[in-house]
Amino acid sequence: MSVRSIGVTVIGLVLGSGWLAGCEGQNEGPIVPPPPAPAEYVDKHMPVKWWGDVEKLEEGRKLYDGEANPDVNCAKCHGKDGKPVKAGATDFRNRERMELYSDSVWFWRIAEGVPNTRMKGWKSKLSEEDIWRLVLFERSFALKGKAWDAGQRQWVAMDAVAVTAGDGR
Repeated sequence: MSVRSIGVTVIGLVLGSGWLAGCEGQNEGPIVPPPPAPAEYVDKHMPVKWWGDVEKLEEGRKLYDGEANPDVNCAKCHGKDGKPVKAGATDFRNRERMELYSDSVWFWRIAEGVPNTRMKGWKSKLSEEDIWRLVLFERSFALKGKAWDAGQRQWVAMDAVAVTAGDGR
């Protein structure tokens, strides 16, 4: 076997095994629910009136893309369109995975980061309102038109939450 054929075989094995898929951020592993939000985050929820607010959504996009805060650029790892560009970054376009994240879990992950990953916490660089703006924008990749209903503990049509909203935040 020649050196060239060995090289071709190795490249084929690497590509076929999906090993390089992680380099493109596509290899997230099995879809399993995230751990529940800790006590200090479990009662945090998106201000209800924000779900349909296009201005807040645009503010979230600017934060996500690094335009509004030079210290924060989510797109650098998660991609401008929610498709990861860095290994291990969550694919925000994956509806099945993202439906498992409540708004409070999403908030917690942005604020505190994700242990044993490169996702660091951003609470020192972002206000609580800015974190909610990011949740609002990031959910638009896979859950556009959906809002988290804390009572039902699931994503529902946005208009259903607006009608049943209790606190009017």
